[in-house]
Amino acid sequence: MLDIKFVRENPEVVKENIRKKFQDEKLPLVDEVIELDQQNRAAQQEADELRSSRNKLSKQIGALMGQGKKEEAQAVKAQVTANADRLQELEKLNGELKEKIQKIMYVIPQIMDETVPIGKDDSENVELERFGEPVVPDYEIPYHTDIMESFEGIDLDAARRVAGNGFYYLLGDIARLHSAVISYARDFMIDRGFTYAIPPFMIHGNVVEGVMSFPEMDAMMYKIEGEDLYLIGTSEHSMIGRFIDQIIPEEKLPQTLTSYSPCFRKEKGAHGVEERGVYRIHQFEKQEMIVVCKPEDSKAWYEKLWQNTVDLFRSLDIPVRTLECCSGDLADLKCKSCDVEAWSPRQKKYFEVGSCSNLGDAQARRLRIRIKGEKGNYLAHTLNNTVVAPPRMLIAFLENNLQADGTVAIPEVLRPYMGGKEKLVPKK
Repeated sequence: MLDIKFVRENPEVVKENIRKKFQDEKLPLVDEVIELDQQNRAAQQEADELRSSRNKLSKQIGALMGQGKKEEAQAVKAQVTANADRLQELEKLNGELKEKIQKIMYVIPQIMDETVPIGKDDSENVELERFGEPVVPDYEIPYHTDIMESFEGIDLDAARRVAGNGFYYLLGDIARLHSAVISYARDFMIDRGFTYAIPPFMIHGNVVEGVMSFPEMDAMMYKIEGEDLYLIGTSEHSMIGRFIDQIIPEEKLPQTLTSYSPCFRKEKGAHGVEERGVYRIHQFEKQEMIVVCKPEDSKAWYEKLWQNTVDLFRSLDIPVRTLECCSGDLADLKCKSCDVEAWSPRQKKYFEVGSCSNLGDAQARRLRIRIKGEKGNYLAHTLNNTVVAPPRMLIAFLENNLQADGTVAIPEVLRPYMGGKEKLVPKK
């Protein structure tokens, strides 16, 4: 969310940013919110003047009564009553105008970083760099659920009976592999100086509004019926929410956290939930990284965060690439974002396994996350990035480590989490 003062003083900058995001339908909102802001400030000024005059008039009444001028005192009392009625009207008007302004400000997108490429949608995202050599073996790579079924490691039919499409049972070696990847990712991030955290898996509505845009909220979040609680779609939501209304001393920054959680997503309006695969599902687990820092440090942290994910995937023998999100594919709260995509030997292309985002002060402004500095308080910057999110990450792992005989090689770094196993042997 932008500062209303910035919008007031830079309307053309805000409008140009909207045009670059191909959201021309939002252009009238800029003039509308500036007009509402003008009305609000005028009402606020009048209210302040009435409050200031209240004490003066009260003293005047006392002086007139002391002088025996009762009629004049009554006239001033009538003025005080009228002022009080008007002040009540203005306070109500202020509340209504502030609500309208905030509603619009939640819709106007954050100013993008100047390096973001301009494009209409994800088809115009820009490849940045590749890490590792993509390999297509001379033997067939089956569909990922077929690989899992060869180890008797997945049961989608039972999950469908119990919960519907978009859910799964993982079993045996595949379930163990899932847990091993999460545990390895946790320790990988701890070794890089991040503090491990397990957050609440449900959050209040005001936190949801603070961490994400309304279209994302509607498409993703499950609400608990009869409660002001939502299931988190990623631990970023509750981890950033941890700092709501907090003033963090500069010496306590940066806050670098890596968090584990289950994630729940409706996937409304997405590409659909597969009946057979586990690429797009309603429930999964994830290791995340979160940074809260000073504004001048956020660009450097952004580079560090996506590099962490690249390094982790390469340590598991999985080729990856980074893809810069163009303006039309950039969520409204984000200044800059890139996806990390893993190589799929079966599809002979890359697919998304994580996303790194710099949100500038957007979340901090909504949640009132401030930094205590020598010259006063100011808004923090927040960033987030996926470490790993199985079972999608398992697709990349199984495809890239599958051998010709149907076994799956376990990279050395993962063996301690798999009981020392060097490979998985199929059961059928």
